[in-house]
Amino acid sequence: MAKQLIECVPNFSEGRDMSIIKQITDEIESVEGVKLLDVDPGKATNRTVVTFVGEPEPVVEAAYLAIKKAGEIIDMSKHQGEHPRMGATDVCPMIPVANITMEETAKYAHKLAEKAGRDLDIPIYMYENAATSPKRRNLAVVRAGEYEGLKEKLSKPEWKPDYGPARFNAQSGATAIGARDFLIAYNVNLNTTSVRRANSVAFDIREKGRIKREGNPITGSIVKDKNGNPERVPGACKSVKAIGWFIEEYGVAQISMNITNTKDTPLHIAFEECNKSATSRGMRVTGSELVGLVPLQVMLDAGKYFLEKQQRSVGVSESELIKIAIKSMGLDELGAFNPQKKIIEYQLRADDHRPLVKMNLNDFADETASESPAPGGGSIAAYAGAMGAALGTMVANLSSHKRGWDDKWQIFSEWAAKGQAIKDRLLFLVDEDTASFNAVMTAMKLPKTTSDEKNARKKAIQEATLYASQVPFQVMQTSFEIFELCEVMAKEGNPNSVTDAGVGALCARTAVHGAYLNVAINIGGLDDKKQVDEMMKQAKNLRKEADKLEQKIMKIVESKL
Repeated sequence: MAKQLIECVPNFSEGRDMSIIKQITDEIESVEGVKLLDVDPGKATNRTVVTFVGEPEPVVEAAYLAIKKAGEIIDMSKHQGEHPRMGATDVCPMIPVANITMEETAKYAHKLAEKAGRDLDIPIYMYENAATSPKRRNLAVVRAGEYEGLKEKLSKPEWKPDYGPARFNAQSGATAIGARDFLIAYNVNLNTTSVRRANSVAFDIREKGRIKREGNPITGSIVKDKNGNPERVPGACKSVKAIGWFIEEYGVAQISMNITNTKDTPLHIAFEECNKSATSRGMRVTGSELVGLVPLQVMLDAGKYFLEKQQRSVGVSESELIKIAIKSMGLDELGAFNPQKKIIEYQLRADDHRPLVKMNLNDFADETASESPAPGGGSIAAYAGAMGAALGTMVANLSSHKRGWDDKWQIFSEWAAKGQAIKDRLLFLVDEDTASFNAVMTAMKLPKTTSDEKNARKKAIQEATLYASQVPFQVMQTSFEIFELCEVMAKEGNPNSVTDAGVGALCARTAVHGAYLNVAINIGGLDDKKQVDEMMKQAKNLRKEADKLEQKIMKIVESKL
């Protein structure tokens, strides 16, 4: 069964003394099954955002230990900082990452809150999807009055904590624990030191906008509805909360945002709207910064957006898209932006091993030529396919940027993007083929003394053999997609690169034939003959059609030589 994964992003009210933060993160890392992903301190805010991930129970334990340690070593009575806060552990949200629902995540948030409130003498409020009432759903409402107003707040019956005592803890304050979707904490830098002007931009872009006024938008009388409540002018960005502040550490004002739903407002759109508002008010956006981690897709979407603005092909590598996003939004203005540390999927991949595709060409060839049986023909077939897809993609990109073909850039960009996707799938299968072979070898080595051991070994061998057959079959299916790309490029692409499209087709045929041989030899070990016959029938059809398409494409290529 696939692992359930929860991300936890506690915010601690200390961003200047890293020895204090180290004590807290040591507690997190002491829990087996939890991976610390990011520690992001801010001197001006005097606040550190910590990100870790793991299965639910270890995450709850790590969060509890972190809240406990923070309550012991952070004294809120002495805390000062730019960011709103009410406790040593100010907020502790849990985010569903994989194979777990929001409802399940909220239950674990309550489990953490109950334990922390009971054992640590800290008032706990639940928010977002873990909220116990609608009025407590919004974090800003829960945190209103901040630490300084907490003592009076706790005296009011309507603000009785969800867990823990309804009395003021001077050292630890109070903590908000919640379950929410992935939130991006994002700051946009302005060429001004004025908080008022930064706020004017924040009001333009945040979802709730600004209070509506008669005449002068600053000094005019407030417009009220029939119930006497102030009317509002909505902002440009849905699911965005924003304020303006001055960061002494950098000497600039920023718009500080929480983007709570990137489907409503992607990161790049939030940046663009800030830029538009700032420009209209005589200011300029100089860059931006991400606090904590960001999903990979957010960065890829941004890279594609800015390439499309330039009318350039989006069919470039993942690393190139990320580079474009970083430079376009100035994410490296205030400090280096390391994708390996800032993108959540890259952090989670850190423990994954893809040894073959990480090798240089010499090492890969040497490893293949060694006496080890893997990597073998299956991995080489996948790599041949990846090279075929890469060549087709190259022709698409050259065609997209060809002088005089400006009206065709988008069509070729779409083909290049398809080619990149095919290439990436095949590169994954290079290592997966070797991993599937190793899984068969591991199953073969299982003990077979008792009847139960023999049955378990046989089952493991069958499962591993099936997967070792399915992987090269996937290589066949994926490589087959290359022919369409190469045919279009041979017919309509940059004529100077027609031979590259032809070589791409030859690589695709090699990949299909090579992977077929691996399907045939691996599938022979399966007991389910019906399954064997069906897969072999499909594999033979793919091989036959691949030959036809390769010959068709070569005729097109040769006609243009």
